[in-house]
Amino acid sequence: MAKPPEEWLAQARYDMDTAAYMFRGGRYMYTVFMCHLALEKALKGLYAEQLGKEPPKTHNLLYLIEKMKLKLSEELQDFITTLNRVSVPTRYPDDLQRILKDYNKKRTKEVLDQSKKVLQWLNAK
Repeated sequence: MAKPPEEWLAQARYDMDTAAYMFRGGRYMYTVFMCHLALEKALKGLYAEQLGKEPPKTHNLLYLIEKMKLKLSEELQDFITTLNRVSVPTRYPDDLQRILKDYNKKRTKEVLDQSKKVLQWLNAK
């Protein structure tokens, strides 16, 4: 049985809380990973709600947005494009030290703040 939209959104909020927890603990790579996961689940919930069918098994945020024909601001679109691109490297880093250097506290805080903004926007849909 497919997950109802409310369940997807509840899990998205839980995952965003986990991202914030990881940030407070200095686990920045996992903060970024959890932000992506939270937005993925929120998009899948919206997909289920708007299209009335089970969302595809994909991690590609842009694909989900395209399938729903969502119109995002340029700022949100740019951010999601960037977050989508870093999904795999934060899940399976080729070079742990490099990814840890790339996602320092300042940069990760920006990802977390933008992710919260996107989640809020998706919840309003």
